[in-house]
Amino acid sequence: MPLTPSPAAGPRRRSMLAGTLSTLGPLAALGTLSTVTGCSEKKDSADDAQVTRAEHRMRQEASRQSRRLLERYEATAAAHTGLEDRIRPLRAATERHLKALDGEDDGSKGSGRDGTKSGDSADGEGKGKDGKKADGKKKPAVPTEEKAALAALGDAERRTAQERTAALVKASPELARLLASLAAAGAVHAYLLGADEADGRGGDT
Repeated sequence: MPLTPSPAAGPRRRSMLAGTLSTLGPLAALGTLSTVTGCSEKKDSADDAQVTRAEHRMRQEASRQSRRLLERYEATAAAHTGLEDRIRPLRAATERHLKALDGEDDGSKGSGRDGTKSGDSADGEGKGKDGKKADGKKKPAVPTEEKAALAALGDAERRTAQERTAALVKASPELARLLASLAAAGAVHAYLLGADEADGRGGDT
């Protein structure tokens, strides 16, 4: 009695292999997509960290600007005691600006990049008897005449306002709003101190 021949295994195996590949195809695509997504997330995280560091540096620079202005106010008040009452409100506003900057400074509240405290320039601590600060830097020079001293202080306010305005294009929206507010206040301070008037006199005192 003749035996019934078994069906050929070749076509059946090819069908099973094709079915397996068609099943694994989407899984392989998901694996590739997961890898791409992971790389994209790492890149985004690195970009965010870079932006954060850049904003931190900008905030520190703005803090140093306010600190230098405070030092100028202190030096002017010390050299011309008759101007102390006039510049006290402007100095107080500048100190508030510094606190606003340091208050939002990540991990360095009350300190600048050089490690100085925001209160050092305000209360005179950290300065020696020779008129130098603890870091060896001299206090800002103050003109001998009151009008010239006010004009020099106003020029410092105006320069700082201009620097902050120029930095707006690189700042985040939140920091840009703060810098714009500080720049506007600085421009008002410069006007009140007579910086524009001094320019109009062409240097006459």
